[in-house]
Amino acid sequence: MKTLNKIPTGKIERTGTLLKAGAKIGVNYIKYYGNKISKDEKEARQILNEDNATDIYDSLKELKGSALKVAQMLSMEKNILPQAYVEKFSLSQFSVPPLSGALVKKTFRKYFGKNPEAMFDQFSAESVNAASIGQVHRAKKEGKDLAVKIQYPGVRESISSDLKMVKPIAIKMFNIKKEGSESYFQEVENKLFEETDYNLELKRSQQISADCSHLPNLKFPKYYPDLSCEKIITMDWMSGKHFSEFTKLNNSQENLNKIGQTLWDFYMYQMHILKQVHADPHPGNFLISDTNELLVIDFGCVKEIPEDFYQPYFELAKEENLKNPEIFRQKLYQLEILRDDDTEKEQEFFSKLFYELLELFTRPFNREIFDFSDEGFFQEIADLGQRYAKLSDMKGMNANRGSKHFIYLNRTFFGLYNMMHDLKAKDIVISHYKNFVK
Repeated sequence: MKTLNKIPTGKIERTGTLLKAGAKIGVNYIKYYGNKISKDEKEARQILNEDNATDIYDSLKELKGSALKVAQMLSMEKNILPQAYVEKFSLSQFSVPPLSGALVKKTFRKYFGKNPEAMFDQFSAESVNAASIGQVHRAKKEGKDLAVKIQYPGVRESISSDLKMVKPIAIKMFNIKKEGSESYFQEVENKLFEETDYNLELKRSQQISADCSHLPNLKFPKYYPDLSCEKIITMDWMSGKHFSEFTKLNNSQENLNKIGQTLWDFYMYQMHILKQVHADPHPGNFLISDTNELLVIDFGCVKEIPEDFYQPYFELAKEENLKNPEIFRQKLYQLEILRDDDTEKEQEFFSKLFYELLELFTRPFNREIFDFSDEGFFQEIADLGQRYAKLSDMKGMNANRGSKHFIYLNRTFFGLYNMMHDLKAKDIVISHYKNFVK
């Protein structure tokens, strides 16, 4: 893959890159109207989606940083985007153009005062994995195989301006009202600033991996603070198949269930015991070893769950509370889903909407054992999303609903459910994590 010698970092440069993509999209629509004459609507629309997804992704992968991170987040929302976008944006998990060797050396000299070759016994000039915020190189030191993650230059500095560019797209896509939406965008911005602070990531990686080290079938790399800094993290090299590769193989149901139970226990232990969670459950962050162990290789995004959100959130997950109108309504107010200034119509509409959503999404929590291979369950999720996306009742209503903490908790559950479904994991014991509480 072609390497990048430069990443646009200035606001004008980055805006210009997106404007070029916008011009290409305009041409794609002209082609689409022409295709509608010679092809049927479905085929013409598919070509349009594929062309637009390619042009948008090609621009984002040059920009890297938070712009590309948004594509990565959207690739997990399989029920919101057309398939062409999901497939193209999912490449942002581990397939984007890497930095050139010269830029990598420049980063090392800036933070350590020397080239990587002077710090390691061996250092691969070519990256083995390039994603939205950083890329990974292999290295050796004192007989240890190491992975060295290097952040792209200018990523942190461009977060605020990138989000200003992305905000109008998000507002339109998710029916967000501009007024009152600032806390949601601030939450995303704060989280992206955390993700670009590698000192914080190093600390959290060491803490969560130590706290979860006793969970069975789960492995973490060892981290090396003396070979790390605010833009570079050095850890053990972990050997295994990418999660996405593993799910495409002809695995036994026993092994799929084993990995699925491990993944579920890991997330439930973080959620309920640590009250902080790896909030980026996409396949690029996990490997499967030859002995079917789950390897967690990235802790860039961690969401801390405050107690005043945790309590009503998981109380509302209980079936008996969902079915109790008084408790249900009380929790909706606590979670900022219902508001004091709602009209009667808005109260009725959003109460019904969130009842349907919560009944569906919390279904696994109200079972002792759950089957994540159940196509019917995931089809219900897709159908519900499509049905409410088309409802005309939403027009004119204030759709800014829920605490800001929903953003990363919902993202976590979306990603976790999708990974469990990709595994086709069955017979998952929902409260199994309780066996490992210290």
